[in-house]
Amino acid sequence: MKNFIALLLCVMACYAYGQEKKYVTVKKSYPVMGGEFDITVVSEDEELGYIYMQEALAEAQRIEKLISAWEEDSETSLINKNAGIKPVHVSWELYKLIERSIQISEITNGAFDITFTALNDIWLLDGTMEKIPTSIEIQEVKHKIGYKNIVLNNKDQTVFLKKKGMRISFGGIGKGFAADKAKALLVSKNVKAGILNIDGDITTWGTKVTGDKWLIGIVNPDLKGGISSWIPILESSVATTGGNGNFIMSGNKKYTHIINPKTGYPATGINSVSVFAKSAELSDALATSIFVMGIDAGLALINQLGDTEVIVVDSANKMYKSNGILLK
Repeated sequence: MKNFIALLLCVMACYAYGQEKKYVTVKKSYPVMGGEFDITVVSEDEELGYIYMQEALAEAQRIEKLISAWEEDSETSLINKNAGIKPVHVSWELYKLIERSIQISEITNGAFDITFTALNDIWLLDGTMEKIPTSIEIQEVKHKIGYKNIVLNNKDQTVFLKKKGMRISFGGIGKGFAADKAKALLVSKNVKAGILNIDGDITTWGTKVTGDKWLIGIVNPDLKGGISSWIPILESSVATTGGNGNFIMSGNKKYTHIINPKTGYPATGINSVSVFAKSAELSDALATSIFVMGIDAGLALINQLGDTEVIVVDSANKMYKSNGILLK
């Protein structure tokens, strides 16, 4: 009898294995949040995969509308319009994002600050700026900056910017936030695996159809763009902030689009920062922060945080990495 049961269980197991679902990989890119949203999902069939991708896109677009400082009717715009006037009731989702942004400001000693936005009025790093702002112009704007002037009321779920002319924006965290939200939506729908990339903010879950881990290529500056190493990304995220986006040259000096909210001047000395963390949101915010903080302070911070690593390439194309990064 025992042998019969064992044989029956074996047959059932073999049958189940034979009926195992076959999965396919579906990929597509969409424009979103001023960049490209590359979506890869592992699905039971191609048609269902495209449905999942449309749902992920819709979620990213929803987040874009929520956090946009350009859309007149967004919650973020409403907060900015009422700076120095009155608190604004916002959704719990946006309230918590602002709360987390303030926490990151605190651990980075202000290198990350969502109130830096006013500096964009004088640093037009889109090619339209004809001269570098004067120190007087920068000082006039700096008084509108400071995350400590954001007042959160948890009970009423309101956000208040203390000073008139203050504005918040989520350029250093918003794409990571959107990637995390799109991932959470697909995971809730039991999508087996995928990798989402919003303009360099990447998050993954599960594995490839083959069972292999998702891999991120690390560019070696000495190889002029060649991949020197591959790092497996399992249930994790990575975000890269680079100084090769919008910038201007004045004399022999390069001014990047990443502005130091404490000095009012663009950050210098670094070409790129890639942060590996559990969430794309945290990776995004820390990558921006370290670009501003500099190599030594940035590495010191990351080496104190759990489950977080970083690779930094300076302006001389020299690579630095945190203690947990092992490159082959």
